[in-house]
Parts: sequence; C-alpha cells; structure tokens
Amino acid sequence: MKLYTPSLMRIEEVREETPDVKTLKLRFLEPGVQERFQFRAGQFGLYSAFGEGESTFCIASPPTWADHIECTFRAVGKVTEALKHKDAGDIIGFRGPYGNSFPLESFAGKNLLFVIGGIALPPLRCLIWNCLDLRDRFGDVRIVYGARTVADLVYKDELAAWGARPDVELVTTVDPGGETADWKGKIGFVPTVLEQWAPPSANAIAFVCGPPVMIRFSMPALEKLGFTPDRIYTTLENRMKCGIGKCGRCSIGATYVCKEGPVFTAAELSTLPMASDY
Repeated sequence: MKLYTPSLMRIEEVREETPDVKTLKLRFLEPGVQERFQFRAGQFGLYSAFGEGESTFCIASPPTWADHIECTFRAVGKVTEALKHKDAGDIIGFRGPYGNSFPLESFAGKNLLFVIGGIALPPLRCLIWNCLDLRDRFGDVRIVYGARTVADLVYKDELAAWGARPDVELVTTVDPGGETADWKGKIGFVPTVLEQWAPPSANAIAFVCGPPVMIRFSMPALEKLGFTPDRIYTTLENRMKCGIGKCGRCSIGATYVCKEGPVFTAAELSTLPMASDY
C-alpha cells in the first residue's frame, strides 16, 4: 500500500491561466521533505483530490526552483474539477516523481527550439525555465507557441517575460479567427507558422508538445527544416494513470509510457506500434 500512499502538499498559491486552466504552487507539508525532494525536467507526478481520486500531470516548474513545485491542469473531469476548486491553504496529495526525463546534459552547447500548442506548454515550461536558469550552457533558444484563441494562451505573463529577453526568440500565434483586435502575434496554425519562420536546424535540438494533430503536422515540418528524428523530442502523457507500470493503461505494445517515458525522441516513437494514435 505504501507504493500508492501520497505525500501531503499544501497549496501555497492558485493562479488562473484561462477560465478552465489553473496552476497550483505546492510545498510538502512534512518538514524537510521539500528540501530533500529531487526531480528532473520531464518527470511527472500524480496529484490527489482526496475523496475524488488522482490525476497525472507533469511537474510544470523546473528543478532549479527548489522551494516548491507547480502543476498546471485543465478542468476536464471529476478529479481536475475538484482540484480546480481548491484554494491556497488546502491540502492535496502527491506521488512522484515518475518516468524518465529530458537528457539535459546532452543539450550543452546546442541551439534549442521549442514547438508548443495550447495546454501542452506546462511539460516544456519546466524544461524552458530549467534551460533559462542555466542559460550560459546552451546556444540559441527559440520558442514557437500557439493556441486556438488568445484567451487559450497559458502563462501570459511568462510569455511576455520570455519575449522581452534578448537571449530568447519567441513567436506566438493563434488559429485563424482566434485573434483579438489588439493581438500582435502571428495568425496561423503552429506547423504552418513554424515552416514560415524556418528556424535553422544546425546544431539544434527540437522539442514538440501539443495536441496530437499539431504534433502530427509539426514532425514533417521539422524534418523538412533539417531536424533528424533523433534530434526531435516529445512527451506522451494523456493515457498514464497509475504512474508505476501496474495498470497497463499507457502501454504501447511492450512499452509502458509511465516507465520508459514520457519523454521520447521521434526516432524512438517510430519503433512503437500505433504511437501516432497515442
């Protein structure tokens, strides 16, 4: 039973990203646990609303922010609806960290390109901040981020902060019809904007996270730009449940995403049966 027993965490702050997306800032309730807790960018946890169940989300804050962790989620079911109504001071449960991570050390000296859609920014937000907090270890940092509408963009304050940095190149876009009168970003689907922007692939690693249809069209766009499958990373998270390879819900053939993933290269995905339908 201890395997499934969550640690208790206190909600320190609640931020509304969109009307149905919230970010929780969390600290472990037991003294000393926060200071001992370690994880790597790309890993995930299971967050409990007691009496309702638990849901799987990535850890959305970087390991460099050692005094707390954050999770960002959209309210789409019983557990996430319950979490949505939590306030600062409330207690929730946490199990983790689980899964593999982005091999950050291997990215040293590389140019980094992040291709992101909608609510899929949280898994890569962790990695982006991790790299920005260690900025001198990496080359150029480029981010293209899009959502269905302006209202659906998450972390709006952080997007403004990234866009203002001289060491980050940021392109934001919304789907046609999703713009507002004062929108100053691009209008178009992420893969299309990516091809038009055409960031160089020399000495570069690409990270893609978003709705399946966005990923499906972004992969060939990246390959057209010169990114080979071994230099394209993504994460698979939408079917994970137990987090420890017991329930089988996230299995793709013989691979358990919660154990061998959630981080995969495009080259690794090409070996998995039906991974494109995940």
